[in-house]
Amino acid sequence: MENKSYTYILFSQRNGTLYVGVTNDLKRRITEHKKKMIPGFTQRFGVDKLGYFEEHNNIRLAIQREKELKGWNRKRKLALLEGFNPQWKDLFFELQ
Repeated sequence: MENKSYTYILFSQRNGTLYVGVTNDLKRRITEHKKKMIPGFTQRFGVDKLGYFEEHNNIRLAIQREKELKGWNRKRKLALLEGFNPQWKDLFFELQ
């Protein structure tokens, strides 16, 4: 049996910059984003708030979903995030 994996959307601020990613450890990965441990887009643009995530039972499905979301236009990504998290809370602090 494979471990859980996650597709997620980070944001910098309400209606700000978005980032779509995938991981097998959501808490660890978001912590890395928050601590700016990985050089790149999220570090450069301060994108470190968890706005949306999905859990998958298979990493291949999570990666497939990540690619799908990355192909969406901004308006569609914002609608997904707002439907899931209308208050734009940083959901990282609610993870178990």
